[in-house]
Amino acid sequence: QVQLVESGGGLVQAGGSLRLSCAASGRTVSPYTMAWFRQAPEKEREFVAAISWNGGSTYYPDSVKGRFTISRDNAKNTVYLQMNSLKLEDTAVYYCAAAPRPWGDGNTKYTYWGQGTQVTVSS
Repeated sequence: QVQLVESGGGLVQAGGSLRLSCAASGRTVSPYTMAWFRQAPEKEREFVAAISWNGGSTYYPDSVKGRFTISRDNAKNTVYLQMNSLKLEDTAVYYCAAAPRPWGDGNTKYTYWGQGTQVTVSS
């Protein structure tokens, strides 16, 4: 089993930055695809970013491309999401997810999920 714990969320003004972290425990996630999703109130869960097992491939939807960067440190069993130029519409609960396969994207079936961290962008 893999446990995922997100941190780094908070309140930030529009145009600001935040870095989310996702610490994995239970087993190494170095062979796994890791991803971030988000869900705003009364909206469906949305794919935000994914990274392959070695960090060689990353995927983003157009809504965050150029503003968000996913990265990983396999030695620390941790994945990050750097969010810059934040907009009001980025407000959501952000979830970390893991899939037991080396490559994946927003359409991949993710097996493990964290509890989420709230990101609120204010004007």
